[in-house]
Amino acid sequence: MDLHYEIQGNGEPIVFLHSGGTDLRDWEFIAPKLAQFYKCIAYDGRGTGQSPSPIEFGDYVEDLKNLLDFLDIDNTVLVGHSIGGRIATDFALAYPQRVSKLVLVASGLTGYQFSSELVQRFQEILSAVPNVEKMTQLSLDLPSYQVVLASPQRDRMIEMAKHNTRRGLEWQHVWKDVQVWGELPPIPPLNELAVKTLFIIGTQDIEDCFRIADLFKQVPDIRFARIEGADHMPTLTHPLEVSSLIGEFLGEAKYSGFHLGTIHK
Repeated sequence: MDLHYEIQGNGEPIVFLHSGGTDLRDWEFIAPKLAQFYKCIAYDGRGTGQSPSPIEFGDYVEDLKNLLDFLDIDNTVLVGHSIGGRIATDFALAYPQRVSKLVLVASGLTGYQFSSELVQRFQEILSAVPNVEKMTQLSLDLPSYQVVLASPQRDRMIEMAKHNTRRGLEWQHVWKDVQVWGELPPIPPLNELAVKTLFIIGTQDIEDCFRIADLFKQVPDIRFARIEGADHMPTLTHPLEVSSLIGEFLGEAKYSGFHLGTIHK
């Protein structure tokens, strides 16, 4: 397995999937807290962090399966943030027997049609290739990052975004000719998602993310939690709240004393 990963703790496994524009550092404030009770595995997706760039457009669900096979993990909790949540959802639908519980943080969703404003911003980012500084500035100049950029984690967020923008340019030969905004695949059958699920979202996230959260109401066994004052990056700005919500959801008794916000059906 050539993906870069890090493991902390022992016990029931939790695998963390990071958001777009970041890498496993997305979880650096959360995994250590949960590693007191669980075996926490965070990894860099292909072409990010310290993982190698793809030589062709990759199958991120199969990458996750291959990582679990390599680590001899038959069944695990999946925790996915943004695009990592999209991958985790697709994996749970494809391999339901391998997922014990699912936690989604501001999750993306396969087949979701983003608003025209967001599509325009993505097109502006692509038009700035190969200017890393400009691409990063355009990527972070969205309402979804206003809280994190006003927080003590500002420099960490900018550094991660620059690093992974630069990494993305290493394999632009793979994606540059792909019709990014072509016909979308169908939204997966969320009503068939059999695993118990928690969906966490910050109150300051963008409207597209709330629309995606509404679509996840189709999941038969799902709970929702909002983190007050958080944007798209609660993993960096509100790690205690995120880790506590996950711990409560997983049934860890030592988290029962925290006030965790609202988890509701």
